[in-house]
Amino acid sequence: MTRKLFGTDGVRGRANSFPMTAEMALRLGAAAGRFFRRDGSSGHRVVIGKDTRLSGYMLENALTAGLTSTGMNVLLLGPVPTPAVGFLTRSMRADVGVMISASHNPHQDNGIKFFGPDGFKLSDEAEAEIESMVAGEIQLAQAQNIGRAKRIEDGRGRYQEFVKTTFPSGLRLDGLKVVIDCANGAAYKAAPEVLWELGATVVPVGVAPNGTNINDRCGSTHTQTAAEAVVAHGADVGICLDGDADRVMILDETGRVADGDQIMAMLASRWAEDGKLKGGTLVATVMSNLGLERYLAAQGLRLERTAVGDRYVVEAMRRGGWNLGGEQSGHIVMTDYATTGDGLIAGLQFLAESARTGKKASSLVRQFETVPQMLKNVRFAEGAKPLDKDSVKAVIEANAQRIKGKGRILIRKSGTEPLIRVMAECEDEGMLKSVVDEIVGAVQAAV
Repeated sequence: MTRKLFGTDGVRGRANSFPMTAEMALRLGAAAGRFFRRDGSSGHRVVIGKDTRLSGYMLENALTAGLTSTGMNVLLLGPVPTPAVGFLTRSMRADVGVMISASHNPHQDNGIKFFGPDGFKLSDEAEAEIESMVAGEIQLAQAQNIGRAKRIEDGRGRYQEFVKTTFPSGLRLDGLKVVIDCANGAAYKAAPEVLWELGATVVPVGVAPNGTNINDRCGSTHTQTAAEAVVAHGADVGICLDGDADRVMILDETGRVADGDQIMAMLASRWAEDGKLKGGTLVATVMSNLGLERYLAAQGLRLERTAVGDRYVVEAMRRGGWNLGGEQSGHIVMTDYATTGDGLIAGLQFLAESARTGKKASSLVRQFETVPQMLKNVRFAEGAKPLDKDSVKAVIEANAQRIKGKGRILIRKSGTEPLIRVMAECEDEGMLKSVVDEIVGAVQAAV
């Protein structure tokens, strides 16, 4: 069937507009409840977490109504990071986990992500089946089998204790001053507390959510705020999370940013040295820089590329038996520890290397020289299909031939926003800019 609700990371859209309405959330909850309760037995449970968006209250209540209407018992976690939902789904033996978040998007947006009982995000096939149930008649539970709902007060604490176990025993963060930017999002309590408990001097940023300031001039998509704090406080390192804390960017002591590619390069090299990198392979997406691929090859390691989306990274990791992957955007997936990207755990792995070696962050964040890369986004109206236009296809093909042998072009539609992403890499920066600008101009003319 044609997928209309689910994108690359669950269901996402503007709050109070299709599909992010209370009515649709109720139907999604009911459909998910029926999907996971097909055997008709009782005692099924679901955990629901959320970030700090104002619309989270509305969607949480609607999902709870839909889930309980099909006999699911709902455990409400409140604001917790997305990876906490994956962890708690499994540790609390729930049948399904739900995270209400639009990740790095502005507060006006929201989303709904589902996790299976193993703590991993649902497959495309499972999402397609739930979507088909949303469109049909959903069988409700009999009156005596309606589910219950209750608040779980220690969900965040359970997650924090688990996160600390991923930090090497025998190491502490004493003497390290760390700026932690929580983007006024889901980790605004968990991240500073974990860092403090491990011994760091903590400078918190973005820890005053009000429902509308999530990702607003802070977090992994706006690192300037944290960079200024690093310099002002003389911090050793900065850690920038996004709204649901499944992404991370690292800042050195000068405020310079290391993206996901640089973080993955450091981890892959270190893990390979310790014999921990399974299959000598790092999994990343087509967006990762060519410089990362060259860096790994020089060490006898390989890069396995996937489609954009951390779920596709995880699926490839599970198929290949690999344990490290992620995205340039800052999703770092370590299946030895977590079932999805975890910005806090990734940040701790970086801090552990700093504490172990005594090296400054500036010597750790620059693992390889990047090939010049340019990415531009073109917004389009819902329903428009600019990439299907012959005029756009012709410009893309002409520039692909032009850059052939010198770099690469990647043009794709975002799976989470109405954007066409135009990315290219080329050693010749003049050609790089010209290629991207021509393609962007053609797409803009088409929209």
